[in-house]
Amino acid sequence: MSTISRPPIDLKQAVSKLDSLPALPIIAQKLLALKLDNDQDEQQMLLLIAQDPLISARIIGLANSPLFGAFRKISTVKDASLLLGLKKVRSVATGLALMSQMNKSAGRLNISALWEHNMGIAFAILVIVHAMPAKMRINDDLSFLAGMLHDVGYSVLAHLDIERSDEVQTRMITEPNRLALDIEREIVELTHDELGAELARHWNLPEEIVAAIRFHHDVSKSDSAQPLARIINLAEKLLPSFGFPEQIDTTITPEDWLTLGIDPGRAEDINAQVAEQAEQASQFASSFS
Repeated sequence: MSTISRPPIDLKQAVSKLDSLPALPIIAQKLLALKLDNDQDEQQMLLLIAQDPLISARIIGLANSPLFGAFRKISTVKDASLLLGLKKVRSVATGLALMSQMNKSAGRLNISALWEHNMGIAFAILVIVHAMPAKMRINDDLSFLAGMLHDVGYSVLAHLDIERSDEVQTRMITEPNRLALDIEREIVELTHDELGAELARHWNLPEEIVAAIRFHHDVSKSDSAQPLARIINLAEKLLPSFGFPEQIDTTITPEDWLTLGIDPGRAEDINAQVAEQAEQASQFASSFS
């Protein structure tokens, strides 16, 4: 039974008003606008990141983490970009800027756990993408950013209606055997996948990311030509309890692999790689708290 003490906000009306959603941070706007196909764009990216000491420190920390196995101590963002690649650095910096924007008014939503989950999924996605046939692969930049943002809708709900967000989080903890989406639908008219897609659209993110956020729990409705939602869906099934206690259907079928061009016989090996990446991502994500 609902414990909300005031009339709930009409979320559909709220998200239709652009000023009700958080603005895209300026640094993220500028990073996303860079094509990174020339030296000038590279220098501009490094300058933008250098303006934010926290993002700079976390990118350097990522480069020095076991995830990338640097052979020497990385001490600058430029060195980190040489190790990680320009587009991955941009993706991480953009994701960190967006995460910082959504870290307010969280209530009972455990932001640290949520972003640990998102980070783990982002690295799991890279494992899955690299296992796909080359002709089907999505670029790492797009894939990683989608992973970091796929559950941002939980933060959107906290931003728009903290009381109903708190009720969702409480029910997810007290009813661990129920699907999170089923709980959400009893409390709110827009679930986290819908809210996250609205925010991504508001931020003018690539349509592939908008669709991936919207359909990562309902891949039957996603465009077969855009497999990113299916990749996220599979990554979450491989890491069902990583970081954030989001209850999902964890059934994995041979079709889940075959749709992505992956031999189901490789599932065990991929699962082991995903688990290893997630553990290392967890150590890195702990710096967010």
